[in-house]
Amino acid sequence: MSLLIHSMSEFSDIILHGLQIAGARNIAEVGAEFGGMSQQLAAYARVAGGSLTSIDPAPKAEFLAWARETPEVRHIAEPSHDAMPTLSDIDAWVIDGDHNYYTVINELRIADQLARRDGKPLLAILHDVSWPCARRDFYYAPERIPEEHRHAHSHDAGVILGDPGWHENRGFRSGGHFAWALHEGGPRNGVLTAVEDFRAEAQTGERPLAWAHVPAVFGLGVLFDSSAPWAPALAEMIVPWHNNKLLAALEQNRLRNYLAVIDWQDRAAAAA
Repeated sequence: MSLLIHSMSEFSDIILHGLQIAGARNIAEVGAEFGGMSQQLAAYARVAGGSLTSIDPAPKAEFLAWARETPEVRHIAEPSHDAMPTLSDIDAWVIDGDHNYYTVINELRIADQLARRDGKPLLAILHDVSWPCARRDFYYAPERIPEEHRHAHSHDAGVILGDPGWHENRGFRSGGHFAWALHEGGPRNGVLTAVEDFRAEAQTGERPLAWAHVPAVFGLGVLFDSSAPWAPALAEMIVPWHNNKLLAALEQNRLRNYLAVIDWQDRAAAAA
């Protein structure tokens, strides 16, 4: 993994600029892991006079130690669907938790319900909206996904660009840390599919939802209420990144090179 940049924090300039444009003060993030993005969000909230609520049932020890010493940070050690409804006065949601359809579409539904209740425009910033999670579910905790919403999956499955199937202990895989759905595509599968379905069900003529997709480092998505007073300025900032062909080509090249390295390592291990 040291060869592969993968953190949402790689987008920090775009994310923090977007939060500033929207005048966001109180931020909620779903998924902390080591806290790389959390630290930048907390620094922003400190300057803005706001707060960061971080939702993660099992973050790394480094995050927990940092959060205990950071006054503007509140950590909730619960799954997102349990923790999010307890919040109020959230200006922006940063979503980078469990990357599957059921989890993400319900996180967006909850965020939208709370925004409507509190009279706020919706602003949600999501990671992993590109390959491999765009059209394929990923499960940190498959047992938390209701059976009727859970695809056939395996912790030993690996995935390869351009292949909708799976490979046992080959390709991009987790070493047992998470599970891949055994097929790519189709209904109710993947993060980008969740965003598209949520947008179709939630937007109205009075409140259209704008969408931008930055196709790098597994994909950053920005979903926002285009009737918000700050929406034109946010759109102007994000449009040059949206579906940028150069970024997309660089991302494809990066991933193919990384998958080639994994394949070399696997072949060397098999020959040993």
